Amino acid sequence: MTQGLGRSSVPAGTLIGASAPDRTGIVHLGLGNFHRAHGAVYTAQAMAAAGGDWGIRGFAHSSDRVVAPMRAQDNLYSILQLTEGGTKAGVVDVHRDTGVAAHDPAAVVAAIADPAHRIVSLTVSEVGYTRDPATGRLALDHPEVAADLVAGSTPRTAMGMIARGLELRAASGAPVAVLSCDNLQSNGDVTRAVVEEFLNAAGVNDDVLSFVSSSVSFPNAMVDRIVPKTTAEHSQRVEDLLGVTDRCPVPAEDFSMWVLEDDFAGGRPAWDLAGATFSTELEAYEMVKLRLLNGSHSLIAYLGVLAGAPTIDTAWGLDFVREAVLGGIAEDYLPTFTPPTGFDADAYVSELDARWRNPLIGHATTQVGSDGSVKLLQRIPDAALFHLRRGRIPHRLALCTAAWIACVAPPAGFDPDPLAERIAEPARERLAETVDGAVTVSDHVRRIMTGGFFPAALADQDVFTARVAELLTLITRDGVRTAAADVAAASR
Repeated sequence: MTQGLGRSSVPAGTLIGASAPDRTGIVHLGLGNFHRAHGAVYTAQAMAAAGGDWGIRGFAHSSDRVVAPMRAQDNLYSILQLTEGGTKAGVVDVHRDTGVAAHDPAAVVAAIADPAHRIVSLTVSEVGYTRDPATGRLALDHPEVAADLVAGSTPRTAMGMIARGLELRAASGAPVAVLSCDNLQSNGDVTRAVVEEFLNAAGVNDDVLSFVSSSVSFPNAMVDRIVPKTTAEHSQRVEDLLGVTDRCPVPAEDFSMWVLEDDFAGGRPAWDLAGATFSTELEAYEMVKLRLLNGSHSLIAYLGVLAGAPTIDTAWGLDFVREAVLGGIAEDYLPTFTPPTGFDADAYVSELDARWRNPLIGHATTQVGSDGSVKLLQRIPDAALFHLRRGRIPHRLALCTAAWIACVAPPAGFDPDPLAERIAEPARERLAETVDGAVTVSDHVRRIMTGGFFPAALADQDVFTARVAELLTLITRDGVRTAAADVAAASR
């Protein structure tokens, strides 16, 4: 029987970066695969290059699915790197304590308040910021947010835990950085705004507000690495490569990117020596990621689901998907922002092509398509409005919107591919209520566009709503390929 992974069984020469010392300097919320293959890896490599007390105290949100096996393995786990040429595996050893926030939220608050911790990082997904999708502000009427705001309550939301932790931390005055690693435009600014809205709504004293204003930084950051869900096949490959059993390995592509503002009130690891980029052009890098990669990823996912393609590589192999996505990058996305200095769009798209066609990643289209009601707010409205205000219809953005609706809120009488049921859509029930009673596809789309799922500025653009309705009609009547062909013809 193969030995389990643990501190005494790490195969020689397989450690990625350095092992962290016992002292922890980072609190991280969200122990999913992305953090463990991204920020944790950069931190291990930074400590290998320059040392430092940067061990991570990590908290999963509500499940011990990752925490239990990590604890059983001395908080070690492996990265299975998936390249077109094959696979290789290495071990990460930077987490010094792990827990589940929902099981002990007070421990999270105390960890954030602890002056020894100089960074609070988070990968809680767009949903974890508990914002109103229409306004982008803290959703004060969200039941969990409302409960967290009650004086003396134990917070349950990520934003509540951070705010309450900073409230306690103000007594020591120890500076700290709160670092979002989620796919949100200006994610640091968003995090600061939501945390400060919480503190103001909670009625904390002025000393706390002053501390947060002067001693807590919220650097913006752009993150990028494709990290699919772990399967039994991934676990077996790790066992074959390392000769030990890992109960929580992380599969990941070989590409990784991290661009940050260098604004860390309490100091930081030498992430620059680990390959991270510190830049003053964060917004430009964010646009590259959120629009060219994330926006295109959504389009691949929804078109793929409607075509019965279970993974991104199989969807990307469909000619009509490639044509729609490449056209969207060139015509609907690239004109909407100024890229970073020295950015080579052709080289970047070539790199995207290599990443999306990699068959070893097996990134599920349903995984990429999940949480669309939140993700699409970052990927469609601003870019669409850029064109609409100049008298042009962004056809691929309309196609992405129509395909999303077809997957998660299909009109009566249309049954999308069974894959669509696997998409985790938090607004599915609310969408169904919104379109209940709609008698035409146009009415169906209009109700969604004006129902608070998109900002009012886009909802007011009747020409965009009409185009989405046209494309949804084609999808439901003639199929997704016909809708994509219509887009291609209109764009010519």
